[in-house]
Amino acid sequence: MEKQNIKLMVDVIIQKGQEILLIERGNNPFKGLWALPGGYVENNEEIITAALRELREETGAIVNEDELDFLGYFDAPDRDPRGRMISLAFGVEIHEDITLQAGDDARNVQWFSIHDMPDLAFDHRSILANWLEE
Repeated sequence: MEKQNIKLMVDVIIQKGQEILLIERGNNPFKGLWALPGGYVENNEEIITAALRELREETGAIVNEDELDFLGYFDAPDRDPRGRMISLAFGVEIHEDITLQAGDDARNVQWFSIHDMPDLAFDHRSILANWLEE
């Protein structure tokens, strides 16, 4: 059996009313598609720290650690074409406006109605469906 190099990821849902914050991917895979903010957990950081960092780097959004709710893990072997990636997903519902600025590998950041979502990269439609069922 071939040994796999498994990477740990985080994905973050920010919901405001009936809208979800998405980023437009600036890099492959799925360049140009919309996705939840997220990325790799670095070797020197805790998972929650990675979630907050990725959110800040890609959207400019800053939330407190105690506001994030753990949604679950997503580990379908084919969820990412780059290889075996396991994502820990978090969500937060906000009630006030936040300042947004696309950064890092996000080309754009935008709110979308939960009733009119674009095509999403990776398995992010499944992650979002789990959040909306909660």
